[in-house]
Amino acid sequence: MAEYNPDNTPKKLPISLQIDLKKFEKATDEEKAQQDVMSKSTTFFKDAMKKLMRNPLAVISIVLLFVILVTIIIAPMIVPYGYEEMLSVNGKRDKGAKNLAPFQYSEAEQKYIAQGNERFPHIFGTDEQCRDYFIRVVYGTRVSLAVGFFASLIVLVIGMIYGSISGYLGGKVDLIMMRIVDIIYSLPDMLMVILLSVVLGEVLVFKSGSFLSSLGTNMVSLFIVFGTLYWVGMARLIRGQILSIKENDYILAAKSIGSSSGRIIRHHILPNCISVIIISTALQIPSAIFTESYLSFIGLGVAAPMPSLGSLANAARGGLESYPYKLVFPAIMICLIVLSLNLLGDGLRDAFDPKLKR
Repeated sequence: MAEYNPDNTPKKLPISLQIDLKKFEKATDEEKAQQDVMSKSTTFFKDAMKKLMRNPLAVISIVLLFVILVTIIIAPMIVPYGYEEMLSVNGKRDKGAKNLAPFQYSEAEQKYIAQGNERFPHIFGTDEQCRDYFIRVVYGTRVSLAVGFFASLIVLVIGMIYGSISGYLGGKVDLIMMRIVDIIYSLPDMLMVILLSVVLGEVLVFKSGSFLSSLGTNMVSLFIVFGTLYWVGMARLIRGQILSIKENDYILAAKSIGSSSGRIIRHHILPNCISVIIISTALQIPSAIFTESYLSFIGLGVAAPMPSLGSLANAARGGLESYPYKLVFPAIMICLIVLSLNLLGDGLRDAFDPKLKR
């Protein structure tokens, strides 16, 4: 047996084949701490989020979107005007507050301030109906973002269900379902959007006082249009992912123990498609916002007096030479939102796609 030194280090025997421990040095505390850090486990999602946070354009987009969201939530609590409220002074309508430039007051408001009273400034001026333009842009941004997020959610749900069924079942079911997708793909998008918006706006009738009535027929028809036409891209993408995943061994193992098709799709297939789903949904939101803005611009979007960024830009066309700033504000907001979401979608794609190495 090996003899032990006072420092508990075993001594190597001359004819022994064991390793001589005296040739090794003990690890320092710093090296031990480094080993602890290196041995920490991580998940795919945490690793992807670290990559996303190292992307400067994605971080700037997240900050910008956060600032926009905070502004449209807090601004109506601070600004004392309503989006459909015509300005008044001492209970009387202020007809002189028409088409004011940013941070300007009408004559009646100036007299009111001269008497020692306070008046909240018109940050973006006023419109042709004496309404505060800043609060209308804020509510217009709310509407456009709400349409974009909810429309993308509708596209995600329909496309995910349809694509999952088609890809998993395969065979004749997949053939028939994909031919339906091809037919919808062959339709001219913008023409069908306009036709459906016009038809649904005439057909849909809601009871007064109901939730759908408060949304308005145009808003509901927008959601129906997105749910009818724009889910096909998501369905194709998920179907392609499932076709490659369902041949793996763990899917065969799940089938062999008697798991149902629904359980296999929910617990084994879709979680492995989550990166593609997140990226596609993030890129779908700016497309939905742009479509809503376009429809509102041509008069088929949100019904008045509720504003959207597209309807505000359309209303600003009449006074473009005299009041160009009215077009600038909603146009800049549309550009910022769409650009931020596109950059964020690109950052998510780079972070969540394992095939792309940084």
